Amino acid sequence: MLTSLRKQEGFTLIELMIVVAIIGILAAIAIPNFVTYQSKSKQSEAKVSLGAIYTSTVAFQAEQPTSTYIAPNITAIGWAPSGTPRYSFWYDVTTAPRSFSGSNLNNVSGCDLATEPVGGGAPVATSTAFTTSAKGQIDTDPTCDVWTISDSRALINVATFNDVAQ
Repeated sequence: MLTSLRKQEGFTLIELMIVVAIIGILAAIAIPNFVTYQSKSKQSEAKVSLGAIYTSTVAFQAEQPTSTYIAPNITAIGWAPSGTPRYSFWYDVTTAPRSFSGSNLNNVSGCDLATEPVGGGAPVATSTAFTTSAKGQIDTDPTCDVWTISDSRALINVATFNDVAQ
């Protein structure tokens, strides 16, 4: 009887606890990195869309009798987001609305996407230059994510509104 008990094989409780601790440590390292990578991938929507708005705005400017970036209305730019966007997209036009049709204008986790970005993220258009904006919510905190692109094709994540850095 004693010899049959000694031949039983398996894991001890200590060995199982060590494995669970190792898995916990790996998860504690991996999950924050995963969330950051996920947030950065969501920001690609803003980057790609602002690039498309840039192209449409330069085409609009080239089609004008006198070279200008000032559009009479938002449809004159000739761009609209496709699918279900996470961001609202803004351009400085002479008549409302200033957001592109199809933009997400909801209040998401404390970030009001229907409110135009302000400060360094505000859209501006003059006869010789423009800056257009994207405002979105990519996680669950109240910080909005704001991106801009200018006529010099400078793509900037506005430092005070960087949702990934929070």
